[in-house]
Amino acid sequence: MDMTYENNLVRLCGQLGGRPVFSHASRSEEFFSFPLEVARLSGNVDRIPLLVRKSQLGLVEAAEADRLSVTGELRSFNNRRGEGARLVITVLVRELAFSGPEAEDDNRVELSGTLCKAPNFRTTPMGRDICDLMLAVNRRYGRSDYLPCICWGLKAREASGWEVGTRLHLSGRIQSRSYIKLTDSGPAEKTAYEVSAAEVEVLSDSFCRRP
Repeated sequence: MDMTYENNLVRLCGQLGGRPVFSHASRSEEFFSFPLEVARLSGNVDRIPLLVRKSQLGLVEAAEADRLSVTGELRSFNNRRGEGARLVITVLVRELAFSGPEAEDDNRVELSGTLCKAPNFRTTPMGRDICDLMLAVNRRYGRSDYLPCICWGLKAREASGWEVGTRLHLSGRIQSRSYIKLTDSGPAEKTAYEVSAAEVEVLSDSFCRRP
């Protein structure tokens, strides 16, 4: 398996949510972004931002009335434009294919990385325990992606005792979350992305603080 996929694997299936628009150029290669709409079991829909190479555009544009299956990696980069989120989360698409109308929506993520910020344990207004984790996931050439994750319930309480430097493997789903941010021009609705972890495991070469 590709080394990156061992640390960072995303599988999605959903409906094209918008036309591709130019994102940026890197090493003489152009990249385009568009959302993929993936339904949850609850019926709510996550609009997950995807990043594709120009060479993949033909398949995306041909899929306007079809569903897409995606395999890729969850990436982050710092937004230096001063507008929007400071940490931008997107899925870098490696493999792209048409998916028939009978294919179920799919949203799966597996990550292995290092806890790079102290866990933030809190309780929601509905009384659920939740813990925010920031995971540094290595990729090639000495770079890392910094990916926000959350876990719930008993695992959240356990996670609150983990120290920076603890190595984790987790599996879950990408979810979008709307929030209101106060700006100079007034309240503005924003969208944050994070991995909602269904399973989290401390890797054997890690350490964690006893509660």
